Amino acid sequence: MRLFQEAMAVFKTLVKDFRIVFERDPAARSWLEVLTCYPGFHALVFHRVSHWLWALGLPFVPRLISHLARFLTGIEIHPGATIGSGVFIDHGMGVVIGETAIVGDYALIYQGVTLGGTGKESGKRHPTLGDNVVVGAGAKVLGNIQIGHNVRIGAGSVVLREVPSDCTVVGVPGRIVFRSGERVDALEHGRLPDSEAQVIRALVDRIEALEQQVGDLQPPAEQPIFVIASASTELREALTPASCRIKDRVIEEFLDGSGI
Repeated sequence: MRLFQEAMAVFKTLVKDFRIVFERDPAARSWLEVLTCYPGFHALVFHRVSHWLWALGLPFVPRLISHLARFLTGIEIHPGATIGSGVFIDHGMGVVIGETAIVGDYALIYQGVTLGGTGKESGKRHPTLGDNVVVGAGAKVLGNIQIGHNVRIGAGSVVLREVPSDCTVVGVPGRIVFRSGERVDALEHGRLPDSEAQVIRALVDRIEALEQQVGDLQPPAEQPIFVIASASTELREALTPASCRIKDRVIEEFLDGSGI
C-alpha cells in the first residue's frame, strides 16, 4: 500500500512537470511534442523513478537509470538529488545536478547549468534552491549554499555564496543586484544589468572629471584652433594623438555593447 501511494505521488509530480512546460515554453504546441521532443522532461521522468528507487535503498539500478538518462538526454541528475514539482529544464544539454542538491518547486533551469560541489567533503555538499528560482544558461552554483525563493541567476554567473530571496545575481563571482521597482519575468533572464560595465562607466566618468580639473589648473596652450575647427575629419583625427583615439574607441565600444 505504501509503495502504491509513493508511486501515485511520483505520477502526480510528473503531471505537474508536464503541465509547466506549456507555461514556461512558448514553443510547446502539443502534448505529443512535449512527450517525445523535450529532453528536459524526459530527464525528470528518469530522475523521478531513479530517485524513488534510491530512497528505497536499491543498489546500482538508480545509478544505471541516471546514466542511461544522461546518455539519452545530455542531462546528468544524480538519483540522490531532491527536485521539487513543476520544475522545467529548458533544452538542458550539459545540465549537471549533484547528489545532495535540492531544487525547489517551479524552478527554471537552462542548458549548461551546474549545481555542484567544491571539493571532496562528505555530507551536504551541493546547493539548495528555493521555489521559483531561475538559473540562466551556463550558470554554476557551487557548494553547500542556500539560494532563496524567487532568485534570478544570470547566464554565465558563478555563485559561491548564499543568496537571500527576491534577489538577482550576476557576474563571476556572483554579485547580488537589486532590481527595485522592476518586475523580472521568469523567461527574461537575459534582461540583467552588467555590473562590470557599470563599474567601468563610473571609473571613466571619474577619470574624465579629474582630467577636467587638471585642465582647468593648467594654463591654456597655444593651439591653432581655427585650423582644427576648419580642418577635415581626416585632418582632425591626424592632429589627435593615436593612443587617445584607440582607448576612447575601445571604451565606447565596450560600454555600448553592454547596453549602458
